Formats: sequence, C-alpha cells, structure tokens
Amino acid sequence: MTGWNTHDIPDQSGRTAVVTGANGGLGHVIARELARRGARVVLACRSETRGREAVARLTGEVPGAEVELGRLDLGDLASVREFARPYARLDLLVNNAGVMAMPYGTTADGFETQFGVNHLGHFALTGLLMPALLAAPRARVVTVSSMAHLLGTIDPGDLNSERVYRRWIAYGRSKTANLLFTHELARRLEASGAEVIAAAAHPGYAATGLQTAGPRAQGRRTVERLMSAGNRVLAQSAEAGALPVLYAATAPDVRPDSFTGPSLAMWRGAPAPSWRAPWTLDDRAGRRLWTESERLTGVSYTGLDG
Repeated sequence: MTGWNTHDIPDQSGRTAVVTGANGGLGHVIARELARRGARVVLACRSETRGREAVARLTGEVPGAEVELGRLDLGDLASVREFARPYARLDLLVNNAGVMAMPYGTTADGFETQFGVNHLGHFALTGLLMPALLAAPRARVVTVSSMAHLLGTIDPGDLNSERVYRRWIAYGRSKTANLLFTHELARRLEASGAEVIAAAAHPGYAATGLQTAGPRAQGRRTVERLMSAGNRVLAQSAEAGALPVLYAATAPDVRPDSFTGPSLAMWRGAPAPSWRAPWTLDDRAGRRLWTESERLTGVSYTGLDG
C-alpha cells in the first residue's frame, strides 16, 4: 500500500461503476480515475445541470471515456428507487455523496437531512442495487465515511435528532452510521456466501467544497471564509483525498469491513488502514441500525437476512 497512487489502479475495462455525488470534489476525481482505467461510469448527481457539466468536464479530461449521467437525489426515496431501476448488473457502487454540518432540515421523506442523505439514502440505494451487485463477480460497495465519526455514536432513540440538534454532532453520527452500515453489510454478505465486498474509506482533510457548504447555507460568511482559508493552508487536494476511496474500490487485497484513509495521522498521505472508533464495530448496534433503516426506508435486502 506504501506510495499507492492512481497509476496502481487495476484495469477496469468491462466494469460498470456508480459514483454518487460525482459532479464535483472527491466524487468527480473518483469517477474520472475509474473512467481513465476503462470503467463505464455513471455519475449519480442531484442536479441535472451540474451533472451535465461534470460529464462534459470528465470527457474533456479523459477523451473516449464511457460515462453517463444518472439523476439521483439521496434526500428523496422516490428518486433513489427510480435511479436504481435500470440496473441488471453492477460491479462497483461508491457511496460518496454527502452533506456536512448543515442547518437543521428534513428530506423529502421527513428524515433529518444529514442522517437522511448520508446514511438512509445510501442504505436504500445499496439495497435496491444489491441484486445487480450480486450478479457481478467480485463486486464492491465502498461507503465514504469521515474521521468526524469520532464526534459521536448514533442515538438509537433519536436517529433523526428530533430532541436536540447540533449540526456537527449530527454529522458525526451520520458518519458513524456509514461505518456501522458497512460493518453489518459485510457481516451479512459473508454469512450469505456472497462475493461482494463491503468496505469503507475516508479522505482525511481534503479540500472538496463540503466544508464551506454548511456555513454558506446559514449565511455565516466569517465561518465560510475561515473554512476556505483552512482548506488552502491545511487540506490536501481532492485528488489526494480520493486515493483512499479509489484504493478501497479497486485494490485486489481489500478486505471486507476494512476502513482505508490517509497514512499520515489519518490526515493526509497515501492510502493506509485507518483507525476507527470501537462503536463502529459493535454487532448489536449494527443490527439495530439495519433494522431501523429497513423500517424507515421500506427497503429490504433480498437474500441477506440477518
């Protein structure tokens, strides 16, 4: 893994990948590099306008790339169901899209926005695409979490932060949910004898635009400027931040339920195994979150019963 970079990505010819949030930041870099190595890549984007711009940008960067746009709003389960409908086979799903430290709001289905988009939307998407993933040899599901999961574990009695809402705690809990989801999905896949690998990754501190979106939405211009300055001085590039995700998505030695991040203090550097909080490996918590996620989304994972 030492010094691993995009030149080490295996040939992806003949494989189809879906990357959520691929119109910018990490998602665009991930989609571009998969396409560069021969994959057919679907850019799953909420905004059709930004999605079309991203397709044009990517094909300009990688002439001849096989890339297409799929409209996907993870905050609307009807959109998730519509997006997942056409797939008979899928080799790679990268659950990358997310929101961070947003003002309190709810999704189209009434879920707290960060939990609804970052976790429930991807839980539903993965479940609806699972038959297509099971139909492909050695398929993978890579879910992008964050070291911000250290801000707190989930509260089973208040998944939607209805009692108390603190935007950073809610974000951290949604990132813990990403890791618990990966943990339970990996367990269920192994128990069913499936070849699909479920893994997680995080970018460290990467300048992606995610850091400034929350303050901008709240009109907190001073905080937005501070975040922008931090990105310029402290953060690594989106290209560097995407490497752990690309490693988890393509490297041959990736293990189920692994968590890959930057090697230098989990902040920046080449991909390496990353430390994670013990609560993200709690079997009971994983099962409970899974059961509640099925209930809230109405999506069950056929063939992967607990």
